[in-house]
Amino acid sequence: MAKLLQVDFEFHGPFGEAMSTALVGLAESINHEPGLIWKIWTESEKDQLGGGIYLFEDEASALAYLEMHTARLTQMGISEVRGQIFDINQPLSMINQGPTSH
Repeated sequence: MAKLLQVDFEFHGPFGEAMSTALVGLAESINHEPGLIWKIWTESEKDQLGGGIYLFEDEASALAYLEMHTARLTQMGISEVRGQIFDINQPLSMINQGPTSH
C-alpha cells in the first residue's frame, strides 16, 4: 500500500529559481530511489524551510529513504529533520483529484 512521506527542515537557501538550478542533480538522483513514485519539492523563504512531499510504493521504501535523506541532510549541517509517514485515504483523495497512484 502506498505511503506518503512529509519532510521539512531548516533551510537557508537558495530558494526559487536559484534552488532549481543548484539542486537539479539531486532532483534527478531522487528519481532512482527504490519505491519512489513522485516528489513535490517544498520551500518557504519566509520561514527558512525546505522539504518535500513524497509518494512511495510502500512503508519500507519510505522509511529507507527517510533514513538515508536524514543522514545526507545531517552531513550538510542540518540538525533537525522532521519526517512523518502517512497512510492515504484513497476514496477521499480521489474526490479531490489527489495524485495517489502511479
